[in-house]
Amino acid sequence: MSDATVDKTVRAARSAIKSTSEAASDAVDHAEHSLADAARRIEKAVAEGVEQIRSHSKAYASEAAEHIDDAQRYVAGRVRERPMTATGLAVGVGVLIGLLLATGRNR
Repeated sequence: MSDATVDKTVRAARSAIKSTSEAASDAVDHAEHSLADAARRIEKAVAEGVEQIRSHSKAYASEAAEHIDDAQRYVAGRVRERPMTATGLAVGVGVLIGLLLATGRNR
């Protein structure tokens, strides 16, 4: 092989390496921009989802608090109407829970 052919081949190889390197660099830049755009879209979607969950949880908590208040007023009214029955029921539930706990310890 002559020196001219070798030089021509080396120049062609260098040119191919340079164009491949530029193409790879362009592909990396494009991928970085695409990933950055995707990250921004995902961050926005997550923020919107969190905000929706926050607003829904406030509504649910408010509704649950109303139901708890209603239940508390109902129970308090029943206890005032029949205090002996309520006391007997509380003692019975306490005994039942005590028996269940004692049975669990014996095993």
